[in-house]
Amino acid sequence: MSFTVRPYLPDDEPGWLRCRVLAFLDTQYYDDVTPHRTSFDLPAVCLVAVADDGTIRGILDVEVDGTAATIDTVAVHPDHGRRGIATALLDEAIPQVRAAGATTLDAWTREDEVANAWYLRSGFAENHRYLHVYKGGDEPAAGFAAPDGLSTPVIAFMHADISREAELRARFARVHVCRQYLRRL
Repeated sequence: MSFTVRPYLPDDEPGWLRCRVLAFLDTQYYDDVTPHRTSFDLPAVCLVAVADDGTIRGILDVEVDGTAATIDTVAVHPDHGRRGIATALLDEAIPQVRAAGATTLDAWTREDEVANAWYLRSGFAENHRYLHVYKGGDEPAAGFAAPDGLSTPVIAFMHADISREAELRARFARVHVCRQYLRRL
């Protein structure tokens, strides 16, 4: 089935959300679920890849902050991966991002091999890395504090320096290397 890349429209939100949830479900971002699409305060390039039957097969949102642009979301419906959808979205976005004044484009991802390989094939280079650490409800709360009147956190999401990877992997079940990819435009 072929697809067309076009600007995101407000009526696309339900299909955008379905595409994002299903695309993220089989990745380390499986719990990054939102009930509404991100809204942007700064200029943004927001695109969708739409199939002939009108369903959204891929999404790409890029926010532009002066000369720096960041991919907020890129996702392809899992039933339609490896068909060039993400690349077509990126190819359409780059001229628009440049026209908005950006000279660099960055993106953040975790350890997903497909995503990391796509960024490298798409002209990005790894620029920085740090850790995403989750404290699950069944993991000890020792060392955590909370404001008066609240219990210690049941679950938590934290950032940590990459140098602490071994120590944190020994303590927490869910630790991810978060990578920043950068592409000069």
